Amino acid sequence: MSQNGEKDLYDDIIDLPHHVSKNHSHMSIYDRAAQFSPFAALTGYDQVIEEEARITETKIVDEGKLLELNEKLNYINDHIKEEAEAMVTFFIPDVKKEGGSYCRKTGIIKKIDVYDKILYFKDGEGIDFDNIYEISILKEI
Repeated sequence: MSQNGEKDLYDDIIDLPHHVSKNHSHMSIYDRAAQFSPFAALTGYDQVIEEEARITETKIVDEGKLLELNEKLNYINDHIKEEAEAMVTFFIPDVKKEGGSYCRKTGIIKKIDVYDKILYFKDGEGIDFDNIYEISILKEI
């Protein structure tokens, strides 16, 4: 009965023993709480926001450097057997969005492929001429 003496809707079941299922084991407090935890309604939304916030650099096209790069490539090609060591600054285009990043690689130049326009290091890595920003020859020949 309620406090004011009226019959409560649940008076007939209030004193019954707690039901225990014969088919299902008792659920832990952790699993029970998980039922009410928040969920990601927009799956992948966080990754999209993170990707959009990632900063990329714009490729610098400096026509004045092209002549200088051409001279250095010719110099290295003329002295390729002397294993010219150089530091190359180059642009790596981003695969997911516009722009990319600049990297530096230092090593011995093995080959300059003029036909495919690729500069190869001794370790096998190749850099496309169009992505080279600067070349510094470290070991004069």
